[in-house]
Amino acid sequence: MGLIRAIAGAAGGVLADQWKEFFYCEAIDKNVMVTKGIKRTKGNNNGNDNIISNGSGIAVADGQCMIIVEQGKIVEVCAEPGEFTYDTSTEPSIFAGKLGESIIATFKQIGKRFTYGGDTGKDQRIYYFNTKELIDNKFGTPNPVPFRVVDNKIGLDIDVALRCSGVYSYKITDPLLFYTNVCGNVSHDYRRDELDNTLKTEFIAALQPALATLSGMGLRPNEIIAHNGDLAEAMKKELSAKWSELRGLSVVSVALGSVTLPDEDAEIIKTAQKNAINMNPNMAAATLVSAQADAMKDAAKNPNGAMNGFVGVNMAQNMGGANVASLFAAGSQQATGWTCSCGAVNQGNFCTNCGTRKPDGAPTYKCNKCGWVPSDPHNPPKFCPQCGDPFNDEDRQ
Repeated sequence: MGLIRAIAGAAGGVLADQWKEFFYCEAIDKNVMVTKGIKRTKGNNNGNDNIISNGSGIAVADGQCMIIVEQGKIVEVCAEPGEFTYDTSTEPSIFAGKLGESIIATFKQIGKRFTYGGDTGKDQRIYYFNTKELIDNKFGTPNPVPFRVVDNKIGLDIDVALRCSGVYSYKITDPLLFYTNVCGNVSHDYRRDELDNTLKTEFIAALQPALATLSGMGLRPNEIIAHNGDLAEAMKKELSAKWSELRGLSVVSVALGSVTLPDEDAEIIKTAQKNAINMNPNMAAATLVSAQADAMKDAAKNPNGAMNGFVGVNMAQNMGGANVASLFAAGSQQATGWTCSCGAVNQGNFCTNCGTRKPDGAPTYKCNKCGWVPSDPHNPPKFCPQCGDPFNDEDRQ
């Protein structure tokens, strides 16, 4: 027994009137996942609703998948829109439509095949599945989710407590699995609210490993919202066993509305970022100059007299600490270093941040006047400390 595609427009034309029985489904409500097909008869209204006569017409609309169940077993599948004739003398058929080859493999595992001329079962039903995207499923994390923040450029590696909320959408991608493992022989409709609480709980449970995938990409918490596509793919992977392989469902999209951190965690990240700025000698010198300028302004306002205020500033400077001139000098020398692929600027032959070896081909230097060789032959000072001769292209080896 199988389905034979009818001529175009049969459901609304003369052929539809010739069918003694005609099965169809009105537009499926957005909150309905599965519904039983409606049987329209011509002349005889006393027939069994759970028997499909040979030659009956069956209509399938766009965004629907139709299955025929006989004695609790799936015997026909059709996910292509159109009108079809039910013929008991033909081999079972599968119209996979947009559902792809996976549904054919599922049918071979759980479907029931009949030989030509198989007898009609005592109980036959037609079900229609809503294969459109089921949207507006809201979620939020009731408890903080651990999220590891790693930034090798500034030496940051901490776990923060992250809260997030948003919406996700999903769809039925394998109606055969959904029927077999979820809804079974429903009498009329199977609605979303029968499954929503379970799906939401499993979705939130999968958030932590999915967010760990984004953490591995080097993302910071404030960057997660811009990577909704990556999060959706990570959620598909995490939910594949419970959703795709068990129920025939798949996550379509995830849209985060908010991502928040406790104030103390956010402050740790900001402090690390500020400290990283001063890892650059030039930036540290500029910060120190700005601080000294502010101190001098405050000293000028000293109620005991400007001179006393400036004396205090000089005493603080003479007690030690960083020297602006030396910082700028270090920054100038650092500018002659090499930049690693991780972003760190180095002077030696190996990166101080990730350990990568300096690329080959960089020139080495030796003073052509006295023979002095700098500790890092790739990065000489401007003048030789032994004889004072300036380093230039003539000193390149």
